[in-house]
Amino acid sequence: MFQLVLTVGSLALLIFALVDVITSDSWKIRYLDKVSWAFIVILLPLIGSILWLVIGKHRDQPTDCGTFGDPRRREAAVRYQSPEEDAAAVEREIEFHEREARIRRLEAELKAKRSDS
Repeated sequence: MFQLVLTVGSLALLIFALVDVITSDSWKIRYLDKVSWAFIVILLPLIGSILWLVIGKHRDQPTDCGTFGDPRRREAAVRYQSPEEDAAAVEREIEFHEREARIRRLEAELKAKRSDS
């Protein structure tokens, strides 16, 4: 009975790890590529599955963060600014470009004065 439970548990872990390797994005996989991790999980079922779960995949970021798992929604939630912050950012960008234009205009005037002398 114990051997049956161990075998079924090991098989379930193997299937879970293999599906996780196959469905993971390539940029989340550490140390090896997908094919190598799949071979390790298949050839060394228990040890390979444990290695995959412990060191094979980046798990730094929360998977959900209120966005139902869609990375585009997570990026949009991070980039979102209130209208006041957005307006202030636009004002800063306008001021920056006006300063740059003034500097270019003054440099052109200085260059013209130097060439006239």
